[in-house]
Amino acid sequence: MKTRGTALNPQNRFQPIVTDRQTDDGWYRDPEDELCPDSLATEVVDEKVRTIISRNRSPDVPFDRSINPYRGCEHACIYCFARPTHAYWDMSPGLDFETRLIAKPNAADQLRRELDKPGYEPAPIALGVNTDAYQPIERVRGITRQVLQVLLEYQHPVSIITKGGLILRDLDLLSELAAQGLCSVRVSLTTLDNGLKRIMEPRTAAPATRLKVLRELSAAGIPTGIIMGPVIPFVNDHELERILDAAAGAGATRASWIMLRLPLELDELFQDWLQRHVPQRAEHVMNRIRDLRGGKSYQGTFGQRMTGSGPYADLIRQRFNRQARATGLNQQPEPALRTDLFRRPAGEQMGLF
Repeated sequence: MKTRGTALNPQNRFQPIVTDRQTDDGWYRDPEDELCPDSLATEVVDEKVRTIISRNRSPDVPFDRSINPYRGCEHACIYCFARPTHAYWDMSPGLDFETRLIAKPNAADQLRRELDKPGYEPAPIALGVNTDAYQPIERVRGITRQVLQVLLEYQHPVSIITKGGLILRDLDLLSELAAQGLCSVRVSLTTLDNGLKRIMEPRTAAPATRLKVLRELSAAGIPTGIIMGPVIPFVNDHELERILDAAAGAGATRASWIMLRLPLELDELFQDWLQRHVPQRAEHVMNRIRDLRGGKSYQGTFGQRMTGSGPYADLIRQRFNRQARATGLNQQPEPALRTDLFRRPAGEQMGLF
């Protein structure tokens, strides 16, 4: 499927009736026919949300709250751990996740209401964790920018993770937040190979663009770093040292890594991708993944789900730590984002009476 991460659209696990989507209905479309290309358009529907701040208690992530302006993600990363969440909306974690998106146009208004609640205690909000806040439809919808404007108005701390070059559009807001110690950015950098990027995460920014994002954010005084996530055995693990070198050269000061995770439907989708793109390595990749996960494709045990366990996980950790030291990454403690500046503009006005 051109410009899409997967060609599959498996039944989601909550649907009681399974339909056969592989039956030939007579409407054959030749993939080589330029007048009828083998592709799907993106559909977007709006959802008026009642809450916008999601909470979590996971010991594996450094935040307890997040905001996702969109459900589903047009970036189409085949490895995305969030794919199975699309089943909650009666859609498939496959092509539906990439092509049938849900936007939250009232996100900024709802955020104001939640920040105005008397019992709200400020702590850094992670923006765009489940799905990328700077995926292509953000260029038109602008929901992420509206959210940032509210956070700046309330002087509320925010951390951002993205693969999208569109983040540079909001350099004005991000630099103002960072000047007050209220913002940090992590760029997800998984490969420097354009060919691999095109098949593994087809609608994300090119590697060179992500390095440009790091340079421009760093030059604007915004604390930046990278996440090499995921590390995929025998697919991109050989690039680890080069990725850290490139990130440090572009101004990043922090780096971390995450091992590939294959929860629920993602297992089938990723194995199909391996057979389509690297069939000669597919079995080798899956055997190593099972070694990392106690003989299974995935284990969700806290403390291990982000890294796996065993000799291979230890090797990646050693390589990463050695190269981080060599490039000067992670050498200083990262300052915590400030929470003491938080204010409620409407509440301050009410205090006059």
